[in-house]
Amino acid sequence: MNEKNSLGLDKCFLDLDNPFELFEKWFEEAKSKEINDPNALALGTANKKGIPSVRMVLLKDFDKNGFVFYTNLNSQKGNEIKENPNATMCFHWKSLLRQIRINGRLKQVDDKIADNYYKTRAYESRIGAWASKQSSILKSREELLNNLENFKKKYNDIKNVPRPDHWSGWNLKPSSIEFWLDGDNRIHERLKYTLNEKNIWIKTLLSP
Repeated sequence: MNEKNSLGLDKCFLDLDNPFELFEKWFEEAKSKEINDPNALALGTANKKGIPSVRMVLLKDFDKNGFVFYTNLNSQKGNEIKENPNATMCFHWKSLLRQIRINGRLKQVDDKIADNYYKTRAYESRIGAWASKQSSILKSREELLNNLENFKKKYNDIKNVPRPDHWSGWNLKPSSIEFWLDGDNRIHERLKYTLNEKNIWIKTLLSP
């Protein structure tokens, strides 16, 4: 018989009051079993008119304050976030048959945090942050390649490439986090944590 937690869910849900602790457990398992990019997530944003868009980004950090990714601030998602900071994230780990959905509001990370992360990126990636006007229309692929070469000439010291002002990170501070486990005959198991007005996480079981 499969082991269950106190809520009657699979033991992988554990019995934790803090969703960040459960996220960390699931994320660590995903890193050991997912073939590619276990930190990949679908990021959903919407502009001021409420028109949604979604794309894959990479989680670069997380703690009790939220989940962090980096991007060009002038990209489509960057402009949408400036207009409407409400956003959602979804992790899907096919090898584990698990998902995690997160809703919350985005806030730009401090410059020092962005600088420290930017320095860890490969030289080519740092140059790319300068050369690519993300989401803008290209006249040709050659235009982008020329920009890359020009910025390589400008910043030819691989140890000294400053972070562009238009490139930084966003932190999603969650208001809810839902953990999902695939079940036989689509009778899935779902556990949702919701942050109440007293800053306490409340656990709720959801129907599949």
